[in-house]
Amino acid sequence: MKPIETVIKQTDMKNLGLVRCNLGFLLILILILILILILILLPAVSWAEDTTPRRNAAAQTAAVSYSNLYVKVQLDGKLKPAALKAGDVVPGTLSRSVFWRDQELFPAGSSVRLIVDKLERRKRAPNDHWPWVIKAFTPRHEKYPTFQSAQVLLADGSEVSLRVSLVSIGQEIELQAAPRKGRVGQHPEKSATADNFSVPPSTSPRKYGKKPKPLAASPTANFEAVVVKAEELPPGPHSPSASSGETVTVAAGTHAKVILLDSVSASKSRPGDSFKARLVEPVYAGHTLVLPEGTVFEGKVTKRVGPRTLSRSGSLLLSFIAVTSPSGTIEPIAASIAGIQLNPRSHTRVDPEGQLKGDRPGKAWMLMNLGVTGGISKEVDDGTQLLIEAIVSSATDVSTAGTARIAGACASGLFMLTRHGRDVVLPKFTEMDIMFDRPVSLFGIQPMPTESSMMDQ
Repeated sequence: MKPIETVIKQTDMKNLGLVRCNLGFLLILILILILILILILLPAVSWAEDTTPRRNAAAQTAAVSYSNLYVKVQLDGKLKPAALKAGDVVPGTLSRSVFWRDQELFPAGSSVRLIVDKLERRKRAPNDHWPWVIKAFTPRHEKYPTFQSAQVLLADGSEVSLRVSLVSIGQEIELQAAPRKGRVGQHPEKSATADNFSVPPSTSPRKYGKKPKPLAASPTANFEAVVVKAEELPPGPHSPSASSGETVTVAAGTHAKVILLDSVSASKSRPGDSFKARLVEPVYAGHTLVLPEGTVFEGKVTKRVGPRTLSRSGSLLLSFIAVTSPSGTIEPIAASIAGIQLNPRSHTRVDPEGQLKGDRPGKAWMLMNLGVTGGISKEVDDGTQLLIEAIVSSATDVSTAGTARIAGACASGLFMLTRHGRDVVLPKFTEMDIMFDRPVSLFGIQPMPTESSMMDQ
């Protein structure tokens, strides 16, 4: 028989094991109950968050609402961009109103202060129009100022801070398609009615002419911008928009201002190539908003002719075939170019069909190429004489003069015959005025909600 003390110890160990087992089961039960309570309470918490006022959600998103703004600033005419230094304050005025969806954030003519961040050394845009002899002595790089911050002065004296990124800076001219008989909308003051405007009713219609119209004697800077603090913006009025399910007809001849999101050129693009453009001003049908700023247009290259020999310039015909509404639906359209803004050095013109064509070479081009031709003729003439005299011992300058002149004339003539005309190049962010060629019905188009509209809900 076992001693009584041994039996007692064994009994205590068994009881301790049972207690530990019971505690383990109890902890497991407690954890299961906690998980059940979490699963029960989680939908209630989510519902409570959904029922909180929308003002909080609007306040959280307000700081990032006003982004991807297109800002065009007219600078001082005496300003030289390459002479700027880091920290310089550059004054200017807005060349056009700045829109966000259906809201006008900054009216045209507002004062702007730009702060130079630094100067960068960027590669100069290539120009294959001039002879290689001229390009060999042309600087391949140029100084380019960069900006990161700007302030817009409002009419009430307040300022709005922007974070900006420079797209381009330089001179610009406005090229407009010449009037064509029977083309709807070429003269908005005659063809457009009070119920069909492409801009807010307060904006006067645009007129079209044959000659390029300089926008300004001073350089123009184009930016992408973001509002740093949305609370600095005053609440703006909103135009009535098409309700969900309502069909709105945009009449033929309606104009829209867009910027290219892809670069296009007559030398590199091919027929059928697609590109996209972004609307920078809202489009209205009467007093009803149908396309807010930010709407994406899809286009394609309909026809192109690259620069050719005999100094024949290139040409480019673009057409817009679809528009993506803010709701995400894609609607087919038919629109063409009615006007475009380019650097004066591009020497491009727009015909009545909206086709972009390179201009004639011009006097400067002829003088430079004639000078290069004379140099080539002289060098080939002298080189031919030296070569013949080196090969033929009895040859003299008199006997080789005729042959050398023929060789020089052939070389210079070949140079002139192989000269290409001007190219048509549309860089990214090129601003264009397009026109709807036929009516289009847009179904369920609504502007995206802005800060003030969300705050009102």
